[in-house]
Amino acid sequence: MESCIRRDKKYRSNIRGVLWAVSILWVCSLAGCMYPEKEKAGSSYRGSVMRVQAAVNDYQQKEGLLPILNADEATPRYEKFLIDLEKLQQTGYLDEIPAAAFEKGGSAYFLILNEESDPEVKMMDLVTVQKVNDVQRLINRYKSAHGGSLPAGEEIYPGLFAIDARQAGTDLITLSSIYSGQLLPFFMDKNGTVYVDYGVDILSAIHQNSASPKDHTDLRLQLEQASYYVPVKSLPYFWVGGQPVPQSPLL
Repeated sequence: MESCIRRDKKYRSNIRGVLWAVSILWVCSLAGCMYPEKEKAGSSYRGSVMRVQAAVNDYQQKEGLLPILNADEATPRYEKFLIDLEKLQQTGYLDEIPAAAFEKGGSAYFLILNEESDPEVKMMDLVTVQKVNDVQRLINRYKSAHGGSLPAGEEIYPGLFAIDARQAGTDLITLSSIYSGQLLPFFMDKNGTVYVDYGVDILSAIHQNSASPKDHTDLRLQLEQASYYVPVKSLPYFWVGGQPVPQSPLL
C-alpha cells in the first residue's frame, strides 16, 4: 500500500481517464442500467443461488464438512472452493443442478466464500475466465517468441501495465463486465500474468452504495455484495488518492 501512495502522482493522468469513464457509468447507473445481468437474470439466479445455499447449509450441518472440490493452496480466492454440485444431487441435498451451472452446460461455476466462518454461495463467470485465458495464451506466445519481453504499454498502476493489443494480437478479444455490461480492460504484471481491471465497476458500486471506503480493506467486497458473481481473475483493490487501485503481487 505504501508503494502505491508514494507513486500516486505518477498515475494521476491515468486516473483522470478513469474518472471520465466512471462519470459516464455513474450517469448510467442513475438511469437504472447498472448491473444488467442481475436485473436480467434476477429471480432465476437468485433462486439458483438460494437453492444451492440451502443445500450447502444442510450438507454441512448433517455431514460436518462442506461439499467442495479439492483445491490447491495457491488457487485464487475467487476460484478456490468450487461446490461439488453432483455430490449434492446424488446425496439428495439438491433436487436439480441449476441450468446456469457448468455441469448443466451453463456458463458459471458455483463456489463458496467465507468458508471458515459463514459459507456463502456465489457464482464465477466462465466467460470472463475464458477471455482472460485467451489473452494470457497470446501473452505467453509473445513472451516466448521475444526472448521473455512483454507486449507492454504504459504502466497504468504501480507494477501493472496496459497490454499493447496490436503487438500481442489481442485486438479482437473484448470483455463485457458481468456487473455493468461495460467493456473492461485487461492489464498484466511484470511477469506477464493477466488480470481484469474492475476499477470502474468498483467505483460505481461505491457510489451506488454511498460507501466510505476504508484503508487496507479490499474493495472487491463491494462487488461481492452487489452481485451473485465474484470478480474472478482480479487483484485486491485498495483506496488510494480517492480511487480504487489494484495491488500488484510482485511489489
